Amino acid sequence: MSEQALTHTFARDRQRGIPNSDLPFLLWKNRLPEDARAGEAACRLFERNGWTGTWVYTVFPFWHFHTKGHEVLACVSGHAVIGFGGDSGITAKIEVGDVCIVPAGVGHKRISASTDFRMAGGYPPGQDGDINHPGDLADHVIEDALAQVALPTTDPVTGEAWTAWLR
Repeated sequence: MSEQALTHTFARDRQRGIPNSDLPFLLWKNRLPEDARAGEAACRLFERNGWTGTWVYTVFPFWHFHTKGHEVLACVSGHAVIGFGGDSGITAKIEVGDVCIVPAGVGHKRISASTDFRMAGGYPPGQDGDINHPGDLADHVIEDALAQVALPTTDPVTGEAWTAWLR
């Protein structure tokens, strides 16, 4: 299990309508425990560790972002290339066992994937993954919403106190 996260902070992209975040996007390769590498098992792990609203699905093939929650994504089958941060952001090859934390506001989309690609996802308590497309909301509405999103209190994989974004 990998404990060193790859991090990237994306600049706000007002021209393309993706707010991004001052908080870093986090990607751990091979972090999901072996016994949680199935959809429902990953969801139960997140729930035990205080993350809610869990689901198993893919990642949408269009740019979107959330204004009401940070999101954990863990690959539970197949593989994909996912874009993060908008057209000027990064792409990452995601494979079974990889875990991402996508801060509220960070744009993401599936670029390509195997037919069996699935992610398990969830949100900190009281948060959710509202789907916003670039251009859906005025900048001030996005900024007000993002300012209300609290930091997680626990790590969705380990259950330990969340420290990844504490400064």
